[in-house]
Amino acid sequence: MTALTARQAREARKLTASMTRCPNKVKDAQRLRYRVFSEEYNCNLGATTPGIDADRYDPWCDHLMVTDEASGQLVATTRILHQRDLAATDGFYSASEFDLANLTQLPGNIAELGRTCVHPDYRNGATISLLWSELAAYLMREQVDYLIGCASISMADGGHKAWRIAEHLRQTYLTPEHQRVTPHRALPHITPGSLSDRPVLIPPLIKAYMRLGARICGEPCWDPDFRCADLLVLLEVQALADRYSRHFMQRRAAE
Repeated sequence: MTALTARQAREARKLTASMTRCPNKVKDAQRLRYRVFSEEYNCNLGATTPGIDADRYDPWCDHLMVTDEASGQLVATTRILHQRDLAATDGFYSASEFDLANLTQLPGNIAELGRTCVHPDYRNGATISLLWSELAAYLMREQVDYLIGCASISMADGGHKAWRIAEHLRQTYLTPEHQRVTPHRALPHITPGSLSDRPVLIPPLIKAYMRLGARICGEPCWDPDFRCADLLVLLEVQALADRYSRHFMQRRAAE
């Protein structure tokens, strides 16, 4: 039997996506986030409730939920903090890691993507495709001009992988000077001679950002709680990759 295509796999599982601020549904997202970030990746989330990853941003975010209808299980989630809600949160989450002064001068609306995670059994093209197409629909519907977010890279090897990926991306995907940010806690530099010359493997989430048309805004920040290096990513919504915008328009036309 031939392998299922991503679309066939999604249809077989009947994955659906929705946006919510419902506290009970948000708790499901917080449970999945805890499972992935704390239990799987051993991040220090500072959780005050066992099994729940929650912070002060959650009540003011729109939470994108991908659910397997057959089981009712939440299989992927991300959250979006729109600029209009910043008065309640006193700024974007990424402002705790980077100086965003240049980005706040950009014209139009900014939104921040964060806490993106996928259940380990659903880490495939079908789930990611649905997640991004629903995100594209949201950005257009809510008139977002720029999307920002922290893309994380494991520090398990002491930072070598993080610097190799950062340097690779800077060569092709670096923003113009006026869109750069400065990390508050810079990742310690590693001498180029100590870096491996093996091919650079870009994490799937960062690769997905780049396929959408995103750029990185400078050097990485070290996040000791999540035990990772973060790159600040900027996406001009108008520059969404053609295949995602076409997919969005086709879905809406069929409804």
